[in-house]
Amino acid sequence: MYKAVICDMDGTLLNSNHVISGYTKEVIKKVHEKGVQIFIATGRHHKDAMVYKKMLGLDSYLITSNGATVHDGNDKEIIAFNIPADITTEIIDMEIAPAIHKSIYQGDFWYAEEISEFLKPFYKEASFPCHIKPFSELRNQEVTKFFYVCEDEEKLAHLEQRFVAKFDGNLNITYSLPICLELLRAGVSKGGVLKKILEKLNIKAEETIAFGDGLNDYEMLKMAGRGLIMGNANYRLQQYLPNNEVIDTNDNDGLAKYLTKLFL
Repeated sequence: MYKAVICDMDGTLLNSNHVISGYTKEVIKKVHEKGVQIFIATGRHHKDAMVYKKMLGLDSYLITSNGATVHDGNDKEIIAFNIPADITTEIIDMEIAPAIHKSIYQGDFWYAEEISEFLKPFYKEASFPCHIKPFSELRNQEVTKFFYVCEDEEKLAHLEQRFVAKFDGNLNITYSLPICLELLRAGVSKGGVLKKILEKLNIKAEETIAFGDGLNDYEMLKMAGRGLIMGNANYRLQQYLPNNEVIDTNDNDGLAKYLTKLFL
């Protein structure tokens, strides 16, 4: 039997309205009561994700910013992998198309140079505020991550190519959603920190089950004993993991249905 379940948030645990359905909440509660460890692993900020963790009544580790930060069961930060200050400065100094929204996580804060109306629905339950700050003020400082949002996926793909050409090997360049490109410190991923957590808990990788839908879930789904791809997942994720099972979508409670079949 599996000892741990790892859940991505957007596109997996949350539906398209950016909320956790009542059915999913009830299933997770019942599985947790059976003694199964349940972790949230998300690209979101820890202050944001903590709201959902408490909503679900979980007391486990919390993996956030795609593995750049980890908090223990007492909400104490135990891992912080930041982007080095010199690379931060190089990224900030790059010209980015005005149509692409830019954001930075640093410590307890989310910074942007202007408010994005498009992103507001994502944070309606957590009410995690974005602070307006010129990125020039963050030059020569370490930051947790950069992320870029644009509904025009071609523009993001072009930006991705620019980052790969300039920083390949010095950053982890990934997508949490097809419209959200993210930059992390090299070597940082959900799967990488999950491995460290499982070692602490004496849980083997083959004793875990993970759910995800984005390219930022690739390492996690690859290392888990059973890595489930959501039916609404990024098509590239299915291409990279052709042998992994594809389940129902987030809007059809795919995660909860699968947990019910497996544990209840």
